[in-house]
Amino acid sequence: MPQPVPSAAPSSNDTLIQKARHHLLQNYKQQPIVLARGQGTRVWDADGREYLDLIGGVATCALGHCHPDVVAAAHAQLDTLWHVSNAFYSQPQIDLAAQLCEWSGLSRAFFCNSGAEANEALLKLARKVMKDRGTPERFEVITFERSFHGRTLATVTATGQPKYHAGFEPLPAGFHHVPYGDLDAVRAAVKPTTAAILVEPVQGEGGVRQAPAGFLKGLRALCDEKGLLLLVDEIQTGMGRTGIPFGFMRDGILPDAISMAKALGNGLPIGAMLCRDDVGASMVPGSHGSTFGGNLVAAAAANAVLKVIRQPGFLDEVNSKGAYFLEKLRGIQSRLPAGRVVEVRGQGLLVGLEMDRDAPQVLGKLREAGVLGNAAGERTVRFAPPFTISREELDQSLAIIERVLTAL
Repeated sequence: MPQPVPSAAPSSNDTLIQKARHHLLQNYKQQPIVLARGQGTRVWDADGREYLDLIGGVATCALGHCHPDVVAAAHAQLDTLWHVSNAFYSQPQIDLAAQLCEWSGLSRAFFCNSGAEANEALLKLARKVMKDRGTPERFEVITFERSFHGRTLATVTATGQPKYHAGFEPLPAGFHHVPYGDLDAVRAAVKPTTAAILVEPVQGEGGVRQAPAGFLKGLRALCDEKGLLLLVDEIQTGMGRTGIPFGFMRDGILPDAISMAKALGNGLPIGAMLCRDDVGASMVPGSHGSTFGGNLVAAAAANAVLKVIRQPGFLDEVNSKGAYFLEKLRGIQSRLPAGRVVEVRGQGLLVGLEMDRDAPQVLGKLREAGVLGNAAGERTVRFAPPFTISREELDQSLAIIERVLTAL
């Protein structure tokens, strides 16, 4: 794994990082390496050092880096037609919409470029539906503490983490945050002005926190009772990340609409909003749009991603690997000094280790030893490895994780 470069001259990493700090907006807390190449679960930095990538672009490269089927699909589309705008139909987008609707049980698809844009589409949909129902006073959305829904002004306001709000006040009106998993608190928050409830099946950025069993089912029943829309943010949990196609399926419900992005294009920028036919009818021509949404190359890649993930038995393997990873991490937790790992949480291949110290400290040590993860909150280290990770790579990663956590 990473070895120091025996040279007094500035490394490629160092030179590029200096350039980045001079020219890039300093709005990210980036780890001090420049990633230059990837294959499967492994990436290499600009100095040629190799790492096991257990975060995959934050739950985005679900099939690993440079998966041959995705590469071939993108290349073929690049050689054919790149972009036509949504003033015209295109087959990659039509095929992708059909696949997603069939897999999710929903009826209509809208394509955009990111998770934040997909959530914006959800929020606009909720307002438009209520106006079409003759209840324009219903525009407010209930969301949850520790949630994360994006960085636009509306989606950052929907996010239930005040640290993301700081400096951007006054925030848009119409969002109320309640404790995650508390159905009574949700019910108490419903007002005559409420239009929808927006929820993540697992709070990824909030520390990899799972919804209690039956919580989404309870929200579905409450929305039906009160005439609200149930909106589910599947940006991190969709596309099989938790071992099932979409996280909402664990409670056996059908939302009114969902958002998705991240793993959909395996790293190419594409997002989607899927909805039921009756609510989708409110989005008439001119009501919403995106110049690059459903770009042909990204859509072709997404079709290839779905073809792989929907193969019989593929998600069974994700479940099996996820259960193995969680079991082994809990075994490591039991062998460490009490309290070093506060809790191991996760579903499928979305896993969080809540630590007794700040996550960046732990991540730095892991990176030095050859494993990449990222933070999900102040003290939670998050792993979202590719679905294609081998058992041998899992074992190699686990050995490094145990060695690093033992030495803290």
